[in-house]
Amino acid sequence: MTIKRHIPNLITLLNLLCGTIATIFAIQGNLIMAAVFVAGGIFFDFFDGLAARSLKVSSEVGLQLDSLADVVTSGVVPGIVMYQLLENALPGNAAVTKTGWEVSSGWWEWNFNTLALIGLLITLASAYRLAKFNVDERQTDSFIGVPTPANALLVLSFPLILTYQPNSFITGLILNEWFLIVLTLVSCYLLNAEIKLFALKFSNWSIGDNKLRYFFLLLCLVFVLVFQFVAIPLIIVSYVILSFLFPKKEEA
Repeated sequence: MTIKRHIPNLITLLNLLCGTIATIFAIQGNLIMAAVFVAGGIFFDFFDGLAARSLKVSSEVGLQLDSLADVVTSGVVPGIVMYQLLENALPGNAAVTKTGWEVSSGWWEWNFNTLALIGLLITLASAYRLAKFNVDERQTDSFIGVPTPANALLVLSFPLILTYQPNSFITGLILNEWFLIVLTLVSCYLLNAEIKLFALKFSNWSIGDNKLRYFFLLLCLVFVLVFQFVAIPLIIVSYVILSFLFPKKEEA
């Protein structure tokens, strides 16, 4: 019984481990590996809750630990990635290679564009959203505001698109500083907005009770097969739109 009680928390700690490793990669500018480990963290984030429900060992500690892990994986990492994107997009900036401790001649020197710190607003908004989630009893079978893992996937999709599906229009859009700034502000708003979004939690497998969920999963599959990494932002936008179009389908 004791071992079983700790299984969900161990899975949550794997989420945190992935998020910590992703943070290191993001700081180093290796955004692809950061995306890989964020995806791994989100994978563990899904299964820790599933394990807790299956084993019937949910606890208050597990709830708090889950949000603490998500702050890193789905909050800190996308904030740093957005900072890195802005650092490269802002005029006059070029990729800066820094090694060792000799990155400046004085501790007071800033070797980056201060405006790029706007990207870290995603980290702040994600932490606030997770804190609200822990005390909001309305979010048992739906979400109020965009979930932090969905927002993290949106941000982390951009380095993947730039690397594996580049074209002049997409590259120009993603590396446009105004697009990134507006996207940052919009994502911060959507994370904490009083918008009800359906959750992918199945209480049963009935098609009648889960029409919207099954349709969304099918749509995700089609998008991934057709658009590959570009599918990720399309999926997030579709998720929000479907929640607006069918708000009453998930209230039962």
